[in-house]
Amino acid sequence: MRIVRGDALDRTTTQACFEILRAAAEVDDPHGPPWSLRRLRGWMEHPTDPGELWIAADETTDACHGCYWLVLPERENRDRGHLWVNVRPSSRRRGFGTALLRHAADRAAAGGRSVLVSGTCQGSAGAAFATRAGATAGLVDARRVLVLGRIPAGRVALLREQAARAAAGYSLVSWYGRTPDEYLAPYAELENAMGDAPHDAGEEHAVWDANRVREQIDDIRERQGRRLYTLAALHDASGEMAGVTSVERDQDFPEWGYQQITAVTRKHRGHRLGLLVKAAMLDWLAVAEPGIERIVTYNAASNDHMVAINEQLGYELLEPLEQSYELPVANA
Repeated sequence: MRIVRGDALDRTTTQACFEILRAAAEVDDPHGPPWSLRRLRGWMEHPTDPGELWIAADETTDACHGCYWLVLPERENRDRGHLWVNVRPSSRRRGFGTALLRHAADRAAAGGRSVLVSGTCQGSAGAAFATRAGATAGLVDARRVLVLGRIPAGRVALLREQAARAAAGYSLVSWYGRTPDEYLAPYAELENAMGDAPHDAGEEHAVWDANRVREQIDDIRERQGRRLYTLAALHDASGEMAGVTSVERDQDFPEWGYQQITAVTRKHRGHRLGLLVKAAMLDWLAVAEPGIERIVTYNAASNDHMVAINEQLGYELLEPLEQSYELPVANA
């Protein structure tokens, strides 16, 4: 075995990595959303922060047994390296994962990082690997999926009506793709409102402003070929953006939608705005993207408020749940 640097811009290389990820998902997460080659290439070709791709290749055949993707944040969390290690199921228990982890630790240390962070499905080979490596388990993400065809007739309309009564004095606006100029700064405040959502100890939340929204959300997603439907609630009296939600359709698997941000600023909480924008989003998608059959969302299991909203809408728990892990670089 040899570990070689992969070119994230080389389509043959990313195809090989995609096949490893897809094979692993079929074993570890058979009921989860399918891996999309286009999304994977978008992340690797146009990362928000610098990333490194490394591959465990067979010395004789050059076959790819495993790979890792290491991201080194440039603003917040500069002590951390975000690591994703994957090994083809048929190649497991042969030392590839351990070799990749040790190599990634060396690269993270060279980048001035002291901690590796990652995540995997509970009960999977990845979870067992993390435990054997001495990683500490952290936040549990309760994945849920909304099967649109199972929503009882009139359910969304009823919830939207109830939420709208509680949210008197707020109006809805929406956009597809890039954030309109006039909403850049207000939207940044909604990203900042996510700072009080449950998170792992020691993790720094990103600090957003209008320029960062344009550069790290709009510009990056446009280069990745991703388009989001975004819907926000504005406070009529002040003009403040009070709540927001967005959903992305998977271009390779258009029957799947991915819930992105849902947030309400602290000042405007208590008016059922989270439920309002999510219910209104479902109405919009029914017209704009009728091919979406399922929407997947990820929330910290301890985020009782958002979990309750999702359950009202009909989201069902999608097992296995996901677990974050943290490992000091020196221990790897």
